Amino acid sequence: MAVVSREPQEAAGAAELELPGLVRDRVKEGRAKAAATRARKAAEALIAEVDPVAKVLVDLPMAHLDKPFDYAVPASMAEEARPGVRVKVRFGPKDVDGFVVARAEASEVANLQPLKRVVSSEVVLTPQVAALSDSVARRYAGARADVLRLAIPPRHASTEKEPSAAVPAAPPFDAAAAAAAWAGHEPATAFLRHLASGGAPRAVWHAAAGTDHADLIAHATAATLASGRGALVVVPDWKDLARLDVAMTKVLGEGQHAVLAADAGPASRYREFLRVARGAVKVAIGTRAAAFAPVRHLGLVVVWDDGDDLLAEQRSPYPHARDVLLLRAEQEQAAALVGGFARTVEAGFLSETGWAQEIRPSRALARQRVSIEITGDTDFDLEKDPLTRASRVPREAHEIIRAALATGPVLLQTPRRGYAASLACDRCRTPARCPACQGPLQLGGPAAPPTCGWCGHVETAWACGACGGFGLRAPIIGEARTAEEMGRSFAGVRVVTSSAGAVRQTVPGTPAIVVATIGAEPVAEGGYTAVLLLDTWLLLGRPDLRTDEEALRRWSNAAGLVRPGGRVLVVGDPALPVLQALVRWDQPGFAQREASARQEAHLPPASRLATITGTPGALDDALTLLALPPGAEVLGPAPAEPTSTGDARLRAVVRVPRSLGVRLTEALGELQRVRSARKLDPVRVQVDPPTL
Repeated sequence: MAVVSREPQEAAGAAELELPGLVRDRVKEGRAKAAATRARKAAEALIAEVDPVAKVLVDLPMAHLDKPFDYAVPASMAEEARPGVRVKVRFGPKDVDGFVVARAEASEVANLQPLKRVVSSEVVLTPQVAALSDSVARRYAGARADVLRLAIPPRHASTEKEPSAAVPAAPPFDAAAAAAAWAGHEPATAFLRHLASGGAPRAVWHAAAGTDHADLIAHATAATLASGRGALVVVPDWKDLARLDVAMTKVLGEGQHAVLAADAGPASRYREFLRVARGAVKVAIGTRAAAFAPVRHLGLVVVWDDGDDLLAEQRSPYPHARDVLLLRAEQEQAAALVGGFARTVEAGFLSETGWAQEIRPSRALARQRVSIEITGDTDFDLEKDPLTRASRVPREAHEIIRAALATGPVLLQTPRRGYAASLACDRCRTPARCPACQGPLQLGGPAAPPTCGWCGHVETAWACGACGGFGLRAPIIGEARTAEEMGRSFAGVRVVTSSAGAVRQTVPGTPAIVVATIGAEPVAEGGYTAVLLLDTWLLLGRPDLRTDEEALRRWSNAAGLVRPGGRVLVVGDPALPVLQALVRWDQPGFAQREASARQEAHLPPASRLATITGTPGALDDALTLLALPPGAEVLGPAPAEPTSTGDARLRAVVRVPRSLGVRLTEALGELQRVRSARKLDPVRVQVDPPTL
């Protein structure tokens, strides 16, 4: 029999006892870690018996890695590694985050790497959102990882531990109140009845001026809840969201909806997201990222004011919230409602093709709600007031303001913020430029000296380089100067301003003059008695594909804030078709004419476009590798904005008939995968950009 000596072990134990206390503790700690590592490896060696393969979508934005990868599921993680949870996996030389999208019985790959750990057992990626992310990535030739980064907010561990409060039962659907709110918009009654019965109607809604659109959307949501389904509403900004939040609480009751806002803070945003994901609430409202909210049993998607550029994502792959919601409506067989005071060409295309039914106000309701007039430099206007052509706010406007102030507030919309946005010589009208950098000079106040808008140089001794004159005039006036002029013209009347950096959400319904820049118009309690639209020529001077459409949208939104029976006065050229459409409140007709013009020019939505932007060499490589479908056209390249380091960039436009849109996005997606695999210089691919 072999005799095993115990002397080495005893000697080691004796040596350990002789070690200093700190060293002895470290030795024990090292042995404990080694034992834990051996135990973990042993546990990982035991693979789950049921569905031992996890398909993981790794959080890597490289296009050629945009697919699920197979990992082994350790037996210790068999219960937690469910589809939709966050996991940590080994990918190449480092650990990366990912989402489990499915579990499978087997894999085509041998010797799978095991999951490192389950970050959280919370299911944050539902099957519906996972399918939507795939559709959006293919639609915009992007990567699913980028889409999921938009769809799922960052994890907040402490918030995740909090239970979501139980929601009280929703009040019964008041069909009479909903019908009264939507009265005059036809066939809204049939739309609501279809929602309440569990149907999936699709509509493009043109709201009448003075309509409380948030209240009407809340009633449509209540009709959807009556059928046992959920609803998702997306609006452009925080002002619209705050107004909708109040309306939802009023119609549905307290705690019946979640508010998803990007600026709410990490904890608050994640808390509201979890309420939706856990099914604690059936209604979610929010800004553009809320289009991906995991609402259960989705029955209705709504987007308000879909022409607002805030609904277009600024990060890759640049999806538009309207298109994301329409994709959801198709995939989840939900109802859809695209609404606004104006009508985009894309929304009009939905009704013209029969995809959606049109809901619009009757002519009687449109005339009853508001009276819209134009004052400008026509012969009739000059006969009444010879100074009309030289006056920014003509006499007729002063008369309307004075009469409207007797019963409530008046809104003046101006396109520019500040005091005097630009200056020119009062003798020869030459623009005033900074002597240091040739930037535009502007005024910040009535007593402030001219300051350069580019370099900040203060010019105290300006002289015109063309005629030598020393006088300055302000051809473009901002909201601060307008408010100052109104204060002098209407002494004793309170003047309120609202612009970027100091936006007011609401104002009282008492007499006051509210001067606001575009998009910063506050909501007046009970509505404005009159709305004046100033400097209309400035909006129409932008070199853009959507100039007229965007101008009409902004004017319509301001006119929509008037109270029933109020007046709107537009200072501009009455011969312009866009202003005539505003006077008739015929935004759908204007959108139809715009669509016809774009169809003749082979522009969206009749065609599909994509832009490819990059350095000259990268763009040339991309166009060489791009396998375009037959009938595609490449326009350009043309100069684009340089890179942050000052390198020149070019942009090419690829255009195909609408029927080939899917083939175009497939070709662009393949281009991105090839370039990513070869590690070529990146190019920016944007499908259907909102503007060129």
